Amino acid sequence: MQSILAFLLSLSFLACTQADVAPTPTPPAPVAAISFLSLGDSYTIGEGVTEQARWSVQLAQLLRQHGSEVASPDIIARTGWTTQDLQRAIAASDNRRTYGLVSLLIGVNDQYQGKSTAEYRLHLRELLQTATQFASGRSTRVVVLSIPDWGQTPYAQGRNRTQIGQEIDQFNAVAQQECEQAGIAFVDITGLTRTAASDAAQFAPDGLHYSGLQMAKWAEAALPVVQKLVATSSK
Repeated sequence: MQSILAFLLSLSFLACTQADVAPTPTPPAPVAAISFLSLGDSYTIGEGVTEQARWSVQLAQLLRQHGSEVASPDIIARTGWTTQDLQRAIAASDNRRTYGLVSLLIGVNDQYQGKSTAEYRLHLRELLQTATQFASGRSTRVVVLSIPDWGQTPYAQGRNRTQIGQEIDQFNAVAQQECEQAGIAFVDITGLTRTAASDAAQFAPDGLHYSGLQMAKWAEAALPVVQKLVATSSK
């Protein structure tokens, strides 16, 4: 009788023990980071600043801070490149990847070298098509930043700042028109670069390019626009 009672008590204890053990939760699957390609010239490569100070690198950091898993950008950019130079470099790179986000900041060297707005429009249109191809054919994953006004930099002292500014505005008007036609987001940062004129801390040591402080403002300006672009991206 005692052995039967002991057996029943052991069954009761085992049942209680099993009931008290919670099942191990399955950890959520990691969220894949959105891939990012940044195209441009010296303003994209960040002439005179560290890698972490580049505007697109800062943008990726801001996106992560605001809950969007975005990878640090691949960059195809070089100081002195025009729109045509960039297009040729992209072809030479043979980069066949596709990305969840693509940025483009180009055109200052077209203006600096005296290219016409008509020529700029032609090559920019090709670049917008290329950027869209990199974004798997999704123009809604592409963002273009306006051309900074280098006429307000210390480097431009003694030059016709008014003329430079007017020409920059003309090139930016072309860029905005082409972006609207292509269904691509356009972010105007030119005004920010003009307000930097009185603050030496906003410029790189060469007095022509911008410091991380100024480029942080570009990233902040692009942030709300890009947040909407990547909101539904799963790549």
